[in-house]
Amino acid sequence: MFYLLDIIGTMAFALSGALTAMNKRLDPFGILIIAFVTAVGGGTLRDVLIGKTPVGWMLNLNYVYVIFIGYILAILFRKKFDKLRKSLFLFDTIGLGVFTLIGLEKGVSIGLHPIICTALGTMTACFGGVIRDILCNEIPVIFRKEIYATICILGGIVFFLMKEGDFSNDITHLVTTLVIIIVRLLVVKFNWSLPTLDLKLK
Repeated sequence: MFYLLDIIGTMAFALSGALTAMNKRLDPFGILIIAFVTAVGGGTLRDVLIGKTPVGWMLNLNYVYVIFIGYILAILFRKKFDKLRKSLFLFDTIGLGVFTLIGLEKGVSIGLHPIICTALGTMTACFGGVIRDILCNEIPVIFRKEIYATICILGGIVFFLMKEGDFSNDITHLVTTLVIIIVRLLVVKFNWSLPTLDLKLK
């Protein structure tokens, strides 16, 4: 199930990247590149930082296949995706929870401090979107008012509190992922956001 959710999250992020690129009127190659970096950018950066090379998607081509399928689906059914935005949002939210958990576990497996593990989890979940937005000449979502990366940090806190409580790995993984998913859904439903600081230099 964990692997299946990982694949669903990868597909959702690939679709997100492809649709964003099409909105920017990029050519087919540009759309593929944006889809690819959105799906694996965070995990690639994480693996490079912790010295785990070759990075994950190079060792398992299933991720490459999934991204390519997402790219093709986005092109073929782009006019229908407006009706599926809620489903795509749900998949993206699941991906956020699963990718955060993957980053946390990667850090724990090599004995890093909880703060660094939480940073790795947040990076895994968010930085594909950061790269996507930068390449598409947008301010990244995590730097705007919308609560996104903060949810991953909350997930990291829950994860290590569960670890301290000596819960089983399965329970810890389940609760951490559910907290991220539920909070993300509540944030969007009630339109919660962080305050912005408006400082204009004269």
